Amino acid sequence: MTKTTKTKKPHKVYTLLVEVGRKDDDGLPEGATGAALVCYASGVDEAEAVRETVAILKQANLAPLDVSGYGSLDDRLAEGHDIPAEERKLMGRALAENSVIVAQMTPFFDDEKRPLQ
Repeated sequence: MTKTTKTKKPHKVYTLLVEVGRKDDDGLPEGATGAALVCYASGVDEAEAVRETVAILKQANLAPLDVSGYGSLDDRLAEGHDIPAEERKLMGRALAENSVIVAQMTPFFDDEKRPLQ
């Protein structure tokens, strides 16, 4: 009997922009109507990275509405993006941990409800 071995596909880290809506106990600031999250997600392809990111955000009680993919590190470099060392470090962490890293969260507010500055 011969044993077949599966070859694991290499993972890459993908940059994703996820828009989330409101949900009870989502942790977003009071008065926010939603938020945009910049995420670095590990996956064998971008589709897997998106699925994993959406699943993790739902577990965190967030309500993902839309996901935009910006490609892998190699894709972004080929497009001429300047990627700072701090961002590369977070991407490296996502790859090493086979995880999703939320690097930035920007809440959305209705202009009428936004506090005066």
